[in-house]
Amino acid sequence: MSIIQNAGYKNWLRDLKSTIQESQIKAALAVNTQLIILYFYIGSQIVEKQKNAKWGSGFINQLSKDLKAEFPEMGGFSSDNIRFMQRAYLFYNQQVSLFARPVQQINELQLKSSKSTEKDESLIVAQLVQQLGGKDFFNLIITIPWGHHTTLLRKIKDVKEALFYISKTIENNWSRSVLEYQIETNLFYRQGKAVTNFKNSLPAIQSDLANELLKSPYNFEFITLSERVKEKDLEQKLIQHISQFLLELGKGFAYMGRQFQLKVGSKEYRTDLLFYHTKLKSYIVIELKIKEFEPEFIGKINFYISAINELVKDDFDGPTIGILLCKNKDDFEVEFALKDVNNPIGVSEYRYKELPENIKENLSTLEALVSELKTLAEDEKQEK
Repeated sequence: MSIIQNAGYKNWLRDLKSTIQESQIKAALAVNTQLIILYFYIGSQIVEKQKNAKWGSGFINQLSKDLKAEFPEMGGFSSDNIRFMQRAYLFYNQQVSLFARPVQQINELQLKSSKSTEKDESLIVAQLVQQLGGKDFFNLIITIPWGHHTTLLRKIKDVKEALFYISKTIENNWSRSVLEYQIETNLFYRQGKAVTNFKNSLPAIQSDLANELLKSPYNFEFITLSERVKEKDLEQKLIQHISQFLLELGKGFAYMGRQFQLKVGSKEYRTDLLFYHTKLKSYIVIELKIKEFEPEFIGKINFYISAINELVKDDFDGPTIGILLCKNKDDFEVEFALKDVNNPIGVSEYRYKELPENIKENLSTLEALVSELKTLAEDEKQEK
């Protein structure tokens, strides 16, 4: 029997259409949370019906046709998107027990369900809250746009990792393209991986936040440098790509300048890069090293931090923090070097695209040849 002739399917489809029509979800589609509630509800219904009714592989395609015919102005009822509704419900429903501890960290989120007094919609929300791990987690997943959910479903297999990216999206107001970038550069595995002395040099609240800000390795693959790169070349390239650099650093970093001048006694010194972090209310000194970590690097950045504290920082500013970026490091060596240092310092690695010197030289020769040919062509025009 065709599914469109199946009495169970026809009755269920009638109820589903009625739910969409009678609730205020349809009227509030411009509000993201209402759309997400609807999609998770449809996903839950599909999972339930496929479990209890044998409607065959063509069920979702037929449902897509029926809903598009009934609600042509709504959109979002393609068979692919309906399959995403099903996947989203199954994905977030699979490991409910994992969510209790992380979700408690996001206390500011409030339930964003409709103020409707419609009984059907209240039951829908109550049902989804129960099925998807409770109110806190439900509040979380209905806050980000549906396009972000489909991105997570395509790229993430682990619910804990998805929860991390959802929280960061809410915190930083990431667009979908930024979310994709953060996933592709493995932010989940890099966040908080720097070696620091923050626990002993900063108050507990600031220590936790500062640790969370740092990554290792930093991804600077938006720049290309030769094997013989110098620190000033790396510094210059990062500033040339300041938007991507700030994106990689994360929310709250305000660029103050490069080669920031500090006069100590009769001598002048210059930091590589200076930032101010708007949430920590602290200056951030970043020093770039194009080779492996060496213990003496700590002495230099520690000196800069002390100079900023004495010459630049105001009374209302928090402690100045140093970030030392090296091409690679031995964590034990870094921990040992930081052991008796009182100023807060973090040490991370970074990655960039490396262009072999012989290719760079060939490219330079090619550019010179092209320039010479252009000059000859202009001379010929003038002679004519």
